[in-house]
Amino acid sequence: MDAKTRTLIAAALVLGIASGPAVAHAAPAGRTAAVSSVPAPPGSASVSTPPNAKALEKAIAGLGAQHGEATAALVRVGGTSGSWRGSSGVADIRSGREAIEGGRFRAGSVTKTFTSAVVLQLAAEGRVELDRPVRDYLPGLFPASFEKPVTVRQLLNYTSGIQAADGPGDSFEAQWEHRFDVTDPRQQIANALAKGPEFTAGEAQHYLNINYTILGVLIEKLTGTTYERAVSERVLRPLGLRDTSFPGRFQTRIPGPHNRGYQALTRADGSRELRDVTVWNSSDRWAAGDMISTTADLERFTVALFDGRIVPKALLKETMFAVPAVNDFESGKPAQLTAGFSRIVLPDGTEAWGKTGGRHGYNTVIGGTLDGSRTLVYSVNSTDAKGKDMNPVALAVVLAAFAE
Repeated sequence: MDAKTRTLIAAALVLGIASGPAVAHAAPAGRTAAVSSVPAPPGSASVSTPPNAKALEKAIAGLGAQHGEATAALVRVGGTSGSWRGSSGVADIRSGREAIEGGRFRAGSVTKTFTSAVVLQLAAEGRVELDRPVRDYLPGLFPASFEKPVTVRQLLNYTSGIQAADGPGDSFEAQWEHRFDVTDPRQQIANALAKGPEFTAGEAQHYLNINYTILGVLIEKLTGTTYERAVSERVLRPLGLRDTSFPGRFQTRIPGPHNRGYQALTRADGSRELRDVTVWNSSDRWAAGDMISTTADLERFTVALFDGRIVPKALLKETMFAVPAVNDFESGKPAQLTAGFSRIVLPDGTEAWGKTGGRHGYNTVIGGTLDGSRTLVYSVNSTDAKGKDMNPVALAVVLAAFAE
């Protein structure tokens, strides 16, 4: 595989890893203003051979404090073509204990797929219409500056035009200083909406957490309970996802067995530091990215979702497996995100759909092919999990998982 292909795949996957508060950019030239979606072509994805065990083992070999890119990795490859499980690295760099294969981790923006699934369940039940304005369900939320109403669907696929809420800053040190801050999602929403639209709703796509923060509030309004309880009752309990949880506003630790996360930093003298970032308050991500889970739970969720056991398949096809026909707001290139996933075409033409997540110390992926021939879930303890580039270990896992 050439470097250009690897770069394209990495670019497709990296969305969602570095998706914190962002500074608004000028709209690029040549953006289209279409509102229709492009559904997945039928029968375009299949993996016929068993997972390449040697390639997968190589992808996660030698992880630990001295590796440079990751201290641990947990991988599950599944599907009708076969399965493979593996782990590598250390649970913590002080003791050097072997990585806990069933350890819990911060799943980051994979949370969005769960949020989307609950909204789509409510749509299937007739409790919300995807193309109705959000203000019909949350009156008084949007200021007058939003002349064109934002629809529920536009929140789901990031075409709302709502700007990011203010945060402590994009640098690691700025976020480290505020790692124990408790954030109120409704204050985030008010802050974001007060800025007015970044672009007219439906005319571009910009991947920002604020869309899913509003969806979290919408879920609470429609269900009459908390976001966390709604997801638990509708997804976690029915699927038996006992090791998946939501920290809420005040929990800073990962409950149960887990591998510690680290951020690589360069000291003033040029030496390297691995700072422990395991303990952190994730309330600023809430319905957009604060979930804690395991690879086993996420694999079960992924299989059930693709099978249509969480959201009806017809609704999945028009939302999670349909890319809006607009351009990305920042790059000007065609959009690639859907209502909870992104579309990736591998070098051999295999089409996969997946979601990345990144919290300091942890990178996560869920995804697979539409026909169920291949699924992939991983947690990589990246030493630069919120970096602009995809972690090399994680990229190697993706390429190995879909290699034939």
